[in-house]
Amino acid sequence: MIPHAGRAALVLGALGIVYGDIGTSPLYTEQVIFGSYKATAHVTPATAYGVVSLIFWALTVVVSIKYAGFIMRAHNRGDGGIMALTALLQRNRVAHVAALVTLGIFGAALFFGDGMITPAISVLGAVQGLKVAEPGLSHLVVPLSVGVLIGLFVLQRFGSGTIGGLFGPVILVWFVVIGLLGLEQIVKEPAVLQGMSPTWGLRFLLDHGAAGYLVLGGVVLAVTGAEALYADRGHFGATPIRLGWLGLALPALMLNYLGQAAMILHRPETAANPFFHMAPAWGRYPLLILATAATVIASQAAISGSFSVARQAVQLGFLPRLKIVHTSETEGQIYVPAINWALCAGVVVLTLVFRSTEKLGDVYGVAVTGTFILNTILFVAVARLLWRTPKRRLAPLALLFLSVEATFFSSNVVKVEHGAWLPLAIGLLVSLLMLNWRRGQVVVTRNRAVKEGPLGDFLESLHERDSHLWRVPGVAVFLNPTKDTTPLALRAEVEHNHTFHDDVLIVSIDTVSVPHMDEDDRLLVQTLGRRPFTVSHVVVRLGYQDKLDVPRALELCRRQGLLADSLDLEHASYFVSRMTITPEKCPPLRAWRNKLFIAMARNAASPVSHFGLPTDRTVMMGSQITL
Repeated sequence: MIPHAGRAALVLGALGIVYGDIGTSPLYTEQVIFGSYKATAHVTPATAYGVVSLIFWALTVVVSIKYAGFIMRAHNRGDGGIMALTALLQRNRVAHVAALVTLGIFGAALFFGDGMITPAISVLGAVQGLKVAEPGLSHLVVPLSVGVLIGLFVLQRFGSGTIGGLFGPVILVWFVVIGLLGLEQIVKEPAVLQGMSPTWGLRFLLDHGAAGYLVLGGVVLAVTGAEALYADRGHFGATPIRLGWLGLALPALMLNYLGQAAMILHRPETAANPFFHMAPAWGRYPLLILATAATVIASQAAISGSFSVARQAVQLGFLPRLKIVHTSETEGQIYVPAINWALCAGVVVLTLVFRSTEKLGDVYGVAVTGTFILNTILFVAVARLLWRTPKRRLAPLALLFLSVEATFFSSNVVKVEHGAWLPLAIGLLVSLLMLNWRRGQVVVTRNRAVKEGPLGDFLESLHERDSHLWRVPGVAVFLNPTKDTTPLALRAEVEHNHTFHDDVLIVSIDTVSVPHMDEDDRLLVQTLGRRPFTVSHVVVRLGYQDKLDVPRALELCRRQGLLADSLDLEHASYFVSRMTITPEKCPPLRAWRNKLFIAMARNAASPVSHFGLPTDRTVMMGSQITL
């Protein structure tokens, strides 16, 4: 993202974006663990040490070994995240690609469900510090949280570029502060350090049986946000993310978790909010302000991540066109209104319904661990099918990761009746929408191709109509998926208006399964037909994170010498075929899917804004397609 920046600057930038979610987990993780489970109701040294042992080894296996160590190696031209893995498998057409892509889609859909919970639980966790700093103002926690969250979503349309430079320093201060708070408690009770041993975690699970197993549902809160380390790989690179995690984030987090456990061991009443009870009385209001700032940054990262996943899904053809606003010249700074307000509604409802981090903790976990498992499956598929890694080397890793993640997932399943079904339901719904859109596009494209007819035959037929056609001066640009069929708008111009422009360009957008395409490899121009009815076919190859701007692509074509210098692109007219899709009679199940696709198509963003076309020089030509 910043090719010439120093490594330290990249690490600082990664702190503000990558670690916001996982870095604010101490606000609520041990509060939930010690306040919601039978096995931790009576605090003993074995209980306290066992809990921090489980947290430490969860962070070690899931984050340090799996994400920072291994899965970071699997990337799509530098880009990370579950959609990048999905695109990588899709592009290489590996065995069982359809099933693997479906798993990837479901994992991406679960990301939207998590995107609703992260802001709610993080901001509530911070503002709940008010109960400790000023118990008489406890009734203001939920209203203040809702106000902060709504303000955050309202500001999304302006982008985060103006304050984004503060994200890294704020999170840096946050990690230093939480580390020092924990260190103070550890100095008072250094014996808590033995909780780093795995034997205490195993002993806790064995001593408490099923009740101890359920505590893993709270432990998983400590690793929420681990996906961000991988998803933001393309922005900062693997090395800065690893350095930031191992050099600062992990030590600070463990100091704080150990400190909370030590304090709860000696003062069990502080389990109601151990994070803020660690602070001295004079420092609680400053800590409350810092925590709120950190959770806003964590929420911003989750929201921005949802925008990025939505854009990738649109570019890869899994969602209809969405209005996407570029809020700055910085790559990746985008705003997607539909996603923003859907998330806002969900976050506010969650905050008003659950009203505390303890209850939201019951919602969190199932979708997160489900995403972990899906990521592992796709990573193993990449390692086996693309890298040809021997089974004997891959099997131990797969067994380690899947056994840990499956254990976390199963311990969270009991939360389903308490509300954890919500992110799963959102994930299933979004998956259904994405898969149905993909399937409908295939059918519509096939029916559209039949109606358009071969372009070669159409161009040859123009020679027979030569005496009946008027040649119109200027440049006409028609958008069409391929060069094989005739743009319906071009056919309508000839058949109804009996006109043909002096210069005709047919532009096809080819979205490839990589994040970015180099300008030198982005364009391909081919002349079709024979004089005087020739057309230039322009293929614009874009990565799924590239901005779609047809006029700019044509200007680049001319600058590279692929189009004539004399071509008057500044006054070109653009013609877009707008499809009206009508359902045909079919069985009830298929009819339902058809209606869903049609509803999505009708609510898609205008192709004029989607393709970056000039509104005053674009003509929409209607046509009807059956589904």
